[in-house]
Amino acid sequence: MNRGSEALGYALAGMSRLLTPSDDDVAEAVGVLQRGGLVAFPTETVYGLGAAARDRGALARLYAAKGRPPSHPVIVHLPSAEALPGWAREIPERARRLAEAFWPGPLTLVLQRAAGVPDEVTGGQDTVGLRVPDHPLALRLLHRFGDGVAAPSANRFGRISPTTAAHVADEFADLDVLVLDGGPCRVGLESTIVDLSAGAPRLLRPGGVHRHALEQLLGERVALAEHLSERDEPRPERPAEGPAGAAGAQTPVPRAPGGLPRHYAPTTPAELVAPEALEARVRQLGAAVAVLARRPPPPEYRGAWTELPGDPESYAQALYAALRRLDASGSARIVIEAVPAGPDWLAVRDRLHRATAADRTGLAPDREEGP
Repeated sequence: MNRGSEALGYALAGMSRLLTPSDDDVAEAVGVLQRGGLVAFPTETVYGLGAAARDRGALARLYAAKGRPPSHPVIVHLPSAEALPGWAREIPERARRLAEAFWPGPLTLVLQRAAGVPDEVTGGQDTVGLRVPDHPLALRLLHRFGDGVAAPSANRFGRISPTTAAHVADEFADLDVLVLDGGPCRVGLESTIVDLSAGAPRLLRPGGVHRHALEQLLGERVALAEHLSERDEPRPERPAEGPAGAAGAQTPVPRAPGGLPRHYAPTTPAELVAPEALEARVRQLGAAVAVLARRPPPPEYRGAWTELPGDPESYAQALYAALRRLDASGSARIVIEAVPAGPDWLAVRDRLHRATAADRTGLAPDREEGP
């Protein structure tokens, strides 16, 4: 058996193991990354499943562990913005300003990739997603490793992202994955992704850095990618057809993590219900249904019901843990109360739409549109 085969067996057999934030355990995690293994670690957003981003064998093991299609790019986590030139061919002024303002933090920048960045990181595209996480344990790991770590969320592909080390250990109980325990994640939703690879900025995924904060810093509009525009604001007119780069031609939007119609989803069937239709739908389904809402249950309800906070930041931080609990409750169905319209709830709405794709009840066509 060659060295690569041995490492593959190491990564895909055994059981996950929790490590502490101690110097010895961080050093052990760095050694695993250097040998081509997988290490799960906390960020401020969600836990990531990390592999050395320049090691093609490690990246193959990462995709295999998650069951992730190879055409789906992963985000490279950097120890600081000073590492950008090793990963991005061009660093536009917009990128420098955003990195200075929001890194470390929950913002991923999509830029033209540098020579030598593996196709396995980019999904074969000419762009790469980069960020510096805002978590002390993640930064210690990255600084000691000394290079980029590819780290999608530490869960099976398409499922609910983990926000505690216990979630990761449960998710990969059958694999030999080291898990650095840094406590619950502060933000709770994946990073904002902004495409700066082809001129004007575009928001590919909403997250912990709000669109209006980006626009305020840049002093210009940040367009929503079309898959967001369809439900969160009136769709822009489609530009006239033309050759690439021609006036009026539409620039292709890079593929980005979390862009599938169904994603962040529980295994239990789940549906999104308008607030005014919630109690009627719950009565119709009976006690076999689990409920996620921003209100307490009615006195007569006897099933699983989780009440989340009414503000978007606290709701986001608690969302994935609540979905995991309801998914494990044994209920036949999960009913989720839709959250308000408006820009502050954009990231939460995006995750709920994907978690309940093609299964929404009582929502008017324009119910979820924002400004």
